[in-house]
Amino acid sequence: MPELSSAAAGPGSVGTPSLWAVTIAGVIALLVLDFAVTRRPHEVSLKEALGWSAFYVALPLTFGAWVWFEFGSERGFDYLTGYLVEKSLSVDNLFVFMLLLAAFAVPSVLAQRVLLFGITGALVLRGVFIALGHAALQTLDFAFLIFALILLFTAAKLLRDAVTGREQTVDIGGMRSVRLLRRVMPVVHEYHGTKMVVRVDGRRTLTPLALVVVAILATDVVFAIDSVPAVYGITEDPYLVFATNAFALLGLRALYFVLHAALSRLVHLSYGLAVILAFIGVKLGLHWAHGIWSGVPEIPTEVSLLVIVGVLVTVTITSLRATRNAAPGSTEVVTERQ
Repeated sequence: MPELSSAAAGPGSVGTPSLWAVTIAGVIALLVLDFAVTRRPHEVSLKEALGWSAFYVALPLTFGAWVWFEFGSERGFDYLTGYLVEKSLSVDNLFVFMLLLAAFAVPSVLAQRVLLFGITGALVLRGVFIALGHAALQTLDFAFLIFALILLFTAAKLLRDAVTGREQTVDIGGMRSVRLLRRVMPVVHEYHGTKMVVRVDGRRTLTPLALVVVAILATDVVFAIDSVPAVYGITEDPYLVFATNAFALLGLRALYFVLHAALSRLVHLSYGLAVILAFIGVKLGLHWAHGIWSGVPEIPTEVSLLVIVGVLVTVTITSLRATRNAAPGSTEVVTERQ
């Protein structure tokens, strides 16, 4: 997690040490609550998923209203725009989680526990990357340019895959993390509830649950590399960056079960995310150039918010129209050959 100090907060940051402490304590409390809810494996009903999703939408919006009235409309716009960016990126994150759950044939009663491990790992990794990103922005004059190039590269890759129709697949046997685990310890073929390690013939053995959790944690690293520069393109305040990431991730467990069927219909999401990341990349590049020459214009956060909302609404409508006659599809995965 980011360091709790006034230096870490940076000039003009809304995150005082006490606010950092309360926020991180709140995030941990919510994670504990989620682990308590998933302690007994069960299939998640739509009613349950909708209830938790409503809670995790109301909570960040309430927090955003508090930021708005406590610190002003500028910080309020920063938070809401950053949250929207992170939430849209988290939907793509969910799609990859869906691929992994299908590839590892995770029982439906264990799905939310696996998701929760992935969300917890993502939160820790985002905290680390946020701290590193803030340090880079404070010490490197060209850090914004580096972030801009990362986002433009990611946007180009997303757009290329979308245009060529390249399917996102999961090759279990080709994942380095899975191969490494199998070299270290034997793996049983069947799941044993929420246990990751069991004893077979007196020997400690991994279950498939351990493999899928490690695989999801490995993908969290990739998403953190893209996500943190994206929100730093909206606000330089590390506290708001952390808050937007935390709130966007905490509701993913419930959102997964709400959107599970709909995710396959968002066929134009990659185009939208590519446009959003490219836009923020350009915004970061202009911000870097403005620091060199004040004559270079910058893109206001209000404009960023309008562009992001417009792109998300557009790709959602076009996706639903393109798939309105399609039957619910299955997720394509590449499984390991026996």
